[in-house]
Parts: sequence; structure tokens; C-alpha cells
Amino acid sequence: MGWKLISIMSLAAALVGVVLPGWPTVPFLLVAAWGSSHGWPELEQRLLAHPRAGPAIRDWRERRAVPRRGKRGAALLMALSVVVFWATVRDPVLTLLLAVFLTAVALWLWSRPDA
Repeated sequence: MGWKLISIMSLAAALVGVVLPGWPTVPFLLVAAWGSSHGWPELEQRLLAHPRAGPAIRDWRERRAVPRRGKRGAALLMALSVVVFWATVRDPVLTLLLAVFLTAVALWLWSRPDA
């Protein structure tokens, strides 16, 4: 039951990302596919066969690859997050910490092969 719960929660979070700008979709789909591979093979097959989600999941599983478009979008949203954080919170220390963390995430993401 645990794997199904992980899969359902991740899939629900991914669906939120379809309609909410700035909310990631693919990372949650990857977690849903991972969870379903452990305890819900029918869902895993549906995710892999999906015309839009399937290729991203397969690219990640086979080569740990991320599409260049996804990298650009993620980097842009991370930069925008730092700007919005600074504009609303106005705490230079917290803004710097967020910027350093998101820069590390962006560098890791750009180190992945292109899909």
C-alpha cells in the first residue's frame, strides 16, 4: 500500500503542476513512476505509455537526461523565485541562502545530459 500511496500523492502533485505555473510536473511524475515500479505495475505502464510524460520518464531512467527546454525553464523559474523572494521578504541573508541553494540545484540540473 505504501508504494501506491507514494505514486498517488506524486501523481496528484504532478497534476497540480499542469495547471499551476511554476509548480514542477516532471519531478513528481518521476517519483510516481518510481513508486509505481515497486508496487503498481499497471500505473507504471500507463505512465511510460503516456505520449507526453512517457518520453521524459524513459529519458531519465535510461540516461538521467533532462530536455534542454526543461533546464532553461527550471533555471528561469529559480531565478524568478529569488527575485520575488527578495522583493517580498527583503532579508538579504535568507535571499543569499536561497540563491546559493538554487544555484547549486541549477548547476546539478545543467550537468545532466540533454534529452
